Amino acid sequence: MMRAPSVVNVSCKKEAVQTYCTEAKQQHRAFLFRGGKEFLSFSLDTVFDVNSIVAEVLFAILRDEVKYVHTDADLLAMEKAAKGKKDIVLGYVRSLGTQEHRSLMETAYVYGSKYQFILITGGPVLKQLGVNESSQLSRVWFVHCRVHSTFMTPVTSERCSLTRMRKPLSTLNLHTFLQLMEAPLVSEVYVDPSSVPPPQFPYQLTPQVFLFSHPATEHLDLDTATALAWRLRGLALLLLVHRQSPAVKTPDKYNAAYRLPEKSSEVKYLTLHSFDDVLELFTKQEKEEEEEVEEGDHVDEEEDSYLGELDDEVAAEVYKNRGHFQEMDSVTRLTSDNFHTEVAQSSLTVVLFYLKWDAVSMAFLGSFIEVAEKLEDSKVDDIQMCVVDCGEWTDLCAAQPGTAVPFQPITVFPSIVLIRPQQSAQHYRGMLTGEALHHFIMMSRMASPVLLSTKEEVTSFLQEVPHPDLAGHRPHRVLGLFRTESQTDLSMFTEAAESLRGEVLTGLLKHELVEKWAAEHAVDPPAVLLFPSWRKLTHPSVLPVSSSSKELLAHIHTALLQPVPELTVGNLPSFLSLGKALLLLFVGEEEDEIGRRQNQALVDEMRGVVEQGGVRMERYLPCWIHLGRTPAGMSVLGSYLGSMPPLPALVLTHLPTRDEVYQYPPNTPILATSVLQWLLSVEDGMESPAGLLGGDSWPPAFEFYDFLKVMDMQEANPSPTDEEEVNVVEHLVTKKMSDDHLDINSKFHSEL
Repeated sequence: MMRAPSVVNVSCKKEAVQTYCTEAKQQHRAFLFRGGKEFLSFSLDTVFDVNSIVAEVLFAILRDEVKYVHTDADLLAMEKAAKGKKDIVLGYVRSLGTQEHRSLMETAYVYGSKYQFILITGGPVLKQLGVNESSQLSRVWFVHCRVHSTFMTPVTSERCSLTRMRKPLSTLNLHTFLQLMEAPLVSEVYVDPSSVPPPQFPYQLTPQVFLFSHPATEHLDLDTATALAWRLRGLALLLLVHRQSPAVKTPDKYNAAYRLPEKSSEVKYLTLHSFDDVLELFTKQEKEEEEEVEEGDHVDEEEDSYLGELDDEVAAEVYKNRGHFQEMDSVTRLTSDNFHTEVAQSSLTVVLFYLKWDAVSMAFLGSFIEVAEKLEDSKVDDIQMCVVDCGEWTDLCAAQPGTAVPFQPITVFPSIVLIRPQQSAQHYRGMLTGEALHHFIMMSRMASPVLLSTKEEVTSFLQEVPHPDLAGHRPHRVLGLFRTESQTDLSMFTEAAESLRGEVLTGLLKHELVEKWAAEHAVDPPAVLLFPSWRKLTHPSVLPVSSSSKELLAHIHTALLQPVPELTVGNLPSFLSLGKALLLLFVGEEEDEIGRRQNQALVDEMRGVVEQGGVRMERYLPCWIHLGRTPAGMSVLGSYLGSMPPLPALVLTHLPTRDEVYQYPPNTPILATSVLQWLLSVEDGMESPAGLLGGDSWPPAFEFYDFLKVMDMQEANPSPTDEEEVNVVEHLVTKKMSDDHLDINSKFHSEL
């Protein structure tokens, strides 16, 4: 344990200390000694009060213990070094020598052997943490690196979990915060909440939150409590009450309770429908405290007010980062003047069409630039990444068919178009994430179809990936078998292959290879062989050549579809686009091998539903979600049924003509024959719906303001004086569309 440093003031008039009481050394300086030897000195010109003196001295003493990070890469390296060993206390102070700086250094002096203390200098690290640099608040985060939590970050994540200290930075608050970080994440109790004593020192000022657990859902309740506890970390202590105990008297209609400090020992009971209900109890108080700290900082207050009125989280995030301009050195800005010149220079040009005032455009612009930088780092020099600001170059984005541009007018933003010389433009229709776009671009580099004339080329096509950046990814593959190049069927296959470019690898066998493969797989050319990523290469599917490329594409997409696919956030849109009703199985995370086998048996039963149902199952898409790998599925299931049912749960949803959600009887074993009988009951109208889709609508943030109507009225009735005001309230209208005119996508996301 460190001893407190001694402070000594020497008067050279009374005690002329040799080598220090000289003209050169008496220039208003302080000297630090350790073990009888001087190790540092600093000028007192920068020391202006007690806070600055203490902060400066402790800063000098701890210069080897307290680290500084300037970039997010530096912070990531520190997290990797600390993982499994020490937790990190991450601090940001608006200026050195202040009370906040002193508090942080005093805490580091006391807790330096237990935690790794790191100071942020601002800039990119603050931006990564979601803090606006214009904010005047000093901040502290606790970085959980000693124990890795899968509830906060994915298992594959390199980052440690973060908890922000929500109170103003002071020595006492920081000490209390660190004590709170050592508290158990979830405490399990077997008595009624009213019998649980209030928190003792040092947690006596911390609220308590109680959740209730049932024996049948004990593990799921614990997972739910743990997930909520992480979100409440630093705000409240969470206790899980086991209802199987006879000492628990709380009525079943309540599923949560809470107790606030310094008010009374009274416990208040409530019924929660989502985590946000209980979070709001404490975040509201937190916001009020922050407003008191920032009193007088009107800019931040106005910003917080505006953020609450934005359409969605994407718009809010873009607004918060409006002062940070994207570095666009890695992309080419296209205009009406340089478009043709720039596009002609590359074999593949990827163009992002965006609008500066569109939130989704600006959010994806950053991901697009990251992809460009990644391609540059990978030495991929045959792809040119470009952007077009359609708010500025409207003539280029709205160019009509028949003009010199190779694409249709851009009407949806953001839009990504792939352009190749002398070829039709290709629209990217995948997810708006950098990873998905990068994968699509790297797949698009391959010719479609690839001409294969030797056995070695076929082997490479089937077993290797197009680029090292795609290592670990197994794409779908399609092979065409055609005897002559003059067949109409061949041109149809080529057209289909061009449409599949970026999504599926397509190859075309030539010469004697056609007959060899036809004999091996007992097919009569022309034919198409499919190698889905989820099946062994030795068992391809065989498709006859269709009457049109559109029909061939439909057959290929159907054949590539896994019989009972696992839904994820990434592939859900593509499955919803099929327009089929989802027969959706939700399974929980396995705790052991027995749990894994049970989940696999349930998936096998779903496959049995497909096999036994035959043609009748073509209208349905049997699928499943693993809530451990896709935690977002918990919110989906809760929104379907209004609450979390016991797992496993089977629901029928997204019916093409109805919004009802049906739940398979929870207490009935999930067997193929039982599921088919239940589906028949649903079709006959014998089952009652358990929920409805579309309950969560996203209305416009503001009422529609008809500017043109106001202008027309002003022209028709010119104001007699410039000072007369127009009553704009009379011109506010709300436009409502009938259900018959709603686009299908409005069910998932509608922005007016």
